[in-house]
Amino acid sequence: MEAELLDLMRQYGYIILFFWSILEGESGLVMAGLFVHTGDMALVWAITTAGLGAFVGDQIYFYLGRFKKEYVIRKFGSQKRKFALAKLLLREYGGFIIFIQRYLYGLRTILPLCIGLMGYSPRYFAILNGISAFCWSAIIIVPVWYFGDTILSLIAYAKTHWYFFVPVVILGIGFFIGFIRRRSARSKVLKSRSRSNV
Repeated sequence: MEAELLDLMRQYGYIILFFWSILEGESGLVMAGLFVHTGDMALVWAITTAGLGAFVGDQIYFYLGRFKKEYVIRKFGSQKRKFALAKLLLREYGGFIIFIQRYLYGLRTILPLCIGLMGYSPRYFAILNGISAFCWSAIIIVPVWYFGDTILSLIAYAKTHWYFFVPVVILGIGFFIGFIRRRSARSKVLKSRSRSNV
């Protein structure tokens, strides 16, 4: 199964990476970085393909927000808190939030939708989104390519000595839960601040 998946990635790697970058992100870029390291992908083309995919994905969300407001409100009605937080961040930080939107956990889909809903300039959004998308793909793919030997060695070691990584996984889950709690507390503070400003 693993060999078949690797063969599929080698044959259709750029196509898979493009659509993967539209729908999700980092894990596909890590895979691309490893394929660049092994010589199955070219560095420039991997960065370009991932950047284009990320750009297209956010443009789709932006135009959904701009022209399909009723659909967005109906589809994402349960995420009113995230929309309120996104609006607050956009009002406070403007273009900077557009540039770093794909790094904000939990808001990656909401922010471009919200930007579209708020009537931002399509040209302004496209420029910042394009710069952000290609920076994002390079920031992840280049280090994975450069440290490819170390990463592949760790993967091979983890397969044969998986029990050593159980404490690491437990610690990682603990840190993740703590991060989510801090984010939740911060969003509550920002939400209460936005209410007081109204």
